[in-house]
Amino acid sequence: MARLQRVYLEGVPQHIIHRGNNRQACFSSEEDFIAYAGWLKEYAKKHEVAIHAWVFMTNHVHILCTPKTAEGVSRMMQSVGRQYVRYFNYTYQRTGTLWEGRYKSCMVQSEGYVLELYRYIELNPVRANMVDEPSGYPWSSYQINALGKESTLCTPHVLYQALGMDAETRQVQYRTLFKHHINGKLIDDIRKSLNRGLALGSDRFKAEIEQLTARRVTEGKRGRPVGWRKNQNGRDV
Repeated sequence: MARLQRVYLEGVPQHIIHRGNNRQACFSSEEDFIAYAGWLKEYAKKHEVAIHAWVFMTNHVHILCTPKTAEGVSRMMQSVGRQYVRYFNYTYQRTGTLWEGRYKSCMVQSEGYVLELYRYIELNPVRANMVDEPSGYPWSSYQINALGKESTLCTPHVLYQALGMDAETRQVQYRTLFKHHINGKLIDDIRKSLNRGLALGSDRFKAEIEQLTARRVTEGKRGRPVGWRKNQNGRDV
């Protein structure tokens, strides 16, 4: 299946994943995580991208963000990627690529999906059996969103802010979300949308995105189209 062209709209949340080449490690020390987080904060500010949730795993990163401009996410990720590769290659005396090609991303409907993606992202270390609770992993946004740890990288999404009138109430309500498992179908939809560059949301949301961008953000039909093979008289053969 042909890879869909990336689609961005200002003000529409994006779910991003960037993997290490051949699933190799792209973080080998605490200093590596700190360096990546620093550049992400720098370029998110420069290119006006609000970072809501993230997790830095050993061989990939997940980011949930909202750009103020259509080009913001692309410029941010390109800048972070280049800076971090230079740092990593110099630090470990290596050459060549670090990332598995370009990052993958998809647009996300806010209502009904953004908070689910908060959970999906911050539960990555639990699903990978690295920790028993998301609070035990230091390189995600969970300690900020759920426990009130201060961060200059994190910008709460409006739906996170709507969880309560004050920070303590929001954190309590946010922790409550993690008492329930994420629906298996939703997990499949999240992964499919991200890996194939499709929009994540309702049919109406997807139709609106396609109308605004004139680009397909839904899965195309498999197989050859009807009438793809014609003889010289215009008949199917």
